[in-house]
Amino acid sequence: MVLAVTAFGGPQAHIAMFLDLLVKKRGYLSEEDLIELNALCQVLPGPTSTQTITAIGFRLGGPNLAYLTLLIWMIPAVTIMTIAAITISNLQEQDISIEFTKFIQPMAVGFVAYAAMKISLKVVKSVTAVILMILSMLAALFYPSPYLFPVILVVAGLISSGKYKAQPIEEKDEIKIEWANFILWAGVFVLAAVLGGVTKYLPLRLFENFYRNGSLIFGGGQVLIPFLYTEFVEFKGYLSSEEFLSGYALMQSLPGPVFSFCAYVGSLSMRSFGLGGEIIGALAGALGIFLPGVFLIFFVIRFWDGLKKYRRVKASLEGINAASSGMVISAAVLMFLPLEPNYINFGITIGTFLILTFTKLPSPILIIIGLLAGILI
Repeated sequence: MVLAVTAFGGPQAHIAMFLDLLVKKRGYLSEEDLIELNALCQVLPGPTSTQTITAIGFRLGGPNLAYLTLLIWMIPAVTIMTIAAITISNLQEQDISIEFTKFIQPMAVGFVAYAAMKISLKVVKSVTAVILMILSMLAALFYPSPYLFPVILVVAGLISSGKYKAQPIEEKDEIKIEWANFILWAGVFVLAAVLGGVTKYLPLRLFENFYRNGSLIFGGGQVLIPFLYTEFVEFKGYLSSEEFLSGYALMQSLPGPVFSFCAYVGSLSMRSFGLGGEIIGALAGALGIFLPGVFLIFFVIRFWDGLKKYRRVKASLEGINAASSGMVISAAVLMFLPLEPNYINFGITIGTFLILTFTKLPSPILIIIGLLAGILI
């Protein structure tokens, strides 16, 4: 619970806090074990920080402790984002403007642009990666369909896997795979898709949408944003660009997992069903986005030591990560387009990017400044 209410800053900051509290102060695992678990979670789809802390729970106490850890980790941020969505919905029902978020929206674009830069600098380190990043960015810009994004990731991974000879050869052990959690992940995936398609029941369809996204996202919460924006704003129109950007900016000021933003998106997607519908939508979003990553880490953690020695697996990650960074860049562009192209919005977006890049001003303080400016000006 301490981490759930104090862990600001995203996966990179989270791992430092895990190291300090769980390794140095509590001694739950060694530093080497933590680094290894975090590395494993980085190469799996899903929320890296959430998978890492859940995997620690799994190592310490099996599935029951792991699920309890997951709930404690996600509940504070999910609750706040659900309340934020309900508040915005109520304000709009009473014809109260959310104009006070006018500066928050271009700031959110600045946050995404900063995330794109950080991810790109970290994972794009070859000519192949640069080309894949640019191609994925262009594809996501000119054909922003949620059905295209998984194809981009798979194709990019296949292309870079052809460079496997550059990877060092390691002696391989026999891999013993326990399929139960994979079957659970795949079974929920298929069942949700079938039930949602047959019944057309919105909560089931929302759960399937988030579950699909949670099964395909490599690189953490920032990479999730282009998927959500394309599907829920541009493709389905469940949220306005203004609502999406305001919620994302708020998420930057909260501790805990960035994936909790899905509770906000799910809640607003169900606003026409009243308060009960908004809560159900938030639950569909939160469970849908978190569960696949947890199922997959439970599945892979048992045979990862053997799998990571295969050169094609290692090589494919270069393309997947490069494509992910390209889609984050496209998200920054797509999210800015609905804003009025004036000097204020350009200035706030660029200013936010520069502040994040060259100063250590905490994101919560930056968001508070933006909200106060929106109220006073």
